[in-house]
Amino acid sequence: MSKSHSDILKNPLPLPCGAQIKHRLCKSAMSENLASVHHLPTTRLTNLYGKWANGGIGLCITGNIMVYSNALGEPRNVVIEDESIMDALKSWAASGTQNNTHLWAQLNHPGKQSPNTLSEKPVAPSAIGFSGALQKFFNPPRALEEEEIQDLVKRFANAAGIAQKAGFTGVQIHGAHGYLVSQFLSPHHNQRTDDWGGSAENRMRFVLEIYRAIRKTVGKKFPVGVKLNSSDFMHGGFSEDESVAVAAALADEGIDLIEISGGTYERPAMTGRTGKGKVHEAEAYFLSYASKIRNHVQTPLMITGGFRTSGGMADAVAENHIDLVGLARPMAIDPDLPKKIFSGNDYASPVKPLTSGIKLLDKMAILEVTWYEQQLAYIAKGKSPKPNQSIWFSLAKTIIENGFQVFQKRRA
Repeated sequence: MSKSHSDILKNPLPLPCGAQIKHRLCKSAMSENLASVHHLPTTRLTNLYGKWANGGIGLCITGNIMVYSNALGEPRNVVIEDESIMDALKSWAASGTQNNTHLWAQLNHPGKQSPNTLSEKPVAPSAIGFSGALQKFFNPPRALEEEEIQDLVKRFANAAGIAQKAGFTGVQIHGAHGYLVSQFLSPHHNQRTDDWGGSAENRMRFVLEIYRAIRKTVGKKFPVGVKLNSSDFMHGGFSEDESVAVAAALADEGIDLIEISGGTYERPAMTGRTGKGKVHEAEAYFLSYASKIRNHVQTPLMITGGFRTSGGMADAVAENHIDLVGLARPMAIDPDLPKKIFSGNDYASPVKPLTSGIKLLDKMAILEVTWYEQQLAYIAKGKSPKPNQSIWFSLAKTIIENGFQVFQKRRA
C-alpha cells in the first residue's frame, strides 16, 4: 500500500549537526517589514510567528535580519548588532519555537540592493550599479575595502551568536536574490581583482568565510543553513554550474541545509517569473536544478517557489529530489496549511499569480511583495488573511499608507 501525502511529509528530518526538524514543511523567509522604526522586533512579529508555530509548521525562517544598521534593505528591517535588543529577540524566539518548531534567523546584508531612500552610497563587491528600470531606485555603489569585508564577516558571526543566545534554534545565510552574498558570487556584480573576486573560487570565498565564522561562534551542534540561487537568470551572471560548485564547497564545510531559489530583482525568478516576465509552468520552480545538485551533495536540500499541492510536495520528497519543502506565499494566506495537510486530506493552495497588466509593475515584483506583506500584517494583528483581496485595493492601500516612495523600499 502506497504512503499518503501526509505520511511522506510527516517524517522527521535529521540535520548534519545532530538537530532534527519534526517534519518536512518549512515556512521560508518572507520580508515582513514589521520591525520598529529603531529596527527592533515588535509584538506583531511575535504574534505572526506564534501563529505559524501553532499552525503546525516544522521550521520557520525569518525574513531579512540585517547585520549592519548602516545597510538596510527596508526601513523596518530587524537589525542585530549587539545585545541591546535581547529582550525583544527572546520574546520573538519564544513565540516562534512553540510546539517544537525550529525558528531560524535569516541573516543578510543588502549590498547595493539598498534603496536610494536608505543609502546615499551603498557598498558592493565592485562599483557596478543596476541597469534598466531598477536604476532609478538604487544609487551607484562603491567597492568594499578589504577591511570592510573582514568586518562584515565578523558582523554575520556576531549576529548569529546573539540569535543563538536569544533562543533561535538556527540561522540561515541569505546568499540569493541579488543581496551582498549573491553579489559576491556573481561574475557580473563581482569584478574584483583581489582574493575576493575573479575566479569562481575567489568569488565564493565571502560566503565560505561567513559560514566558518558563524560555525566558530555557534558551535558544531547549532543549525546553520544557506539560501542559494540556482542561477541569476541573467547574461554573465551566476550560473547553475557555479551554484553546484558553491553548494558542494559548503557541503564539504558541514552546512546543515541548502535552500534553493533563483533570480534577482533584475530577473525575479523567485516570484514565478523568468526571462521577460514569463511564468514558470512547473509546480516547483527549481526542481530540475535540485535533481542536478543532488548528484553532488548529500546535505539536506530545500526548494522554495511554486509548491501548491500536497501531492506535488510529497512527490518531490518521495522521489528524493529534496528533503524539505519551502513554503512562502501559501503560508502568508493560510498559516494553518501544515495542519490541513496532516489531517490526511489532499490540499491545494489558493495562491495564484498576481498581475496588474502593467509590465513595469509586474516585472519588478512590486505587487507580489506589497500584497503579501499586507497578508502578513493582517495575521500579525490577529486578523485572518484575505486571499481574495484585489491587487488594486492592495496598491491603493499601499500608496495611501506610505506614498509612492514605498515602491523604492520593498525587497523580499
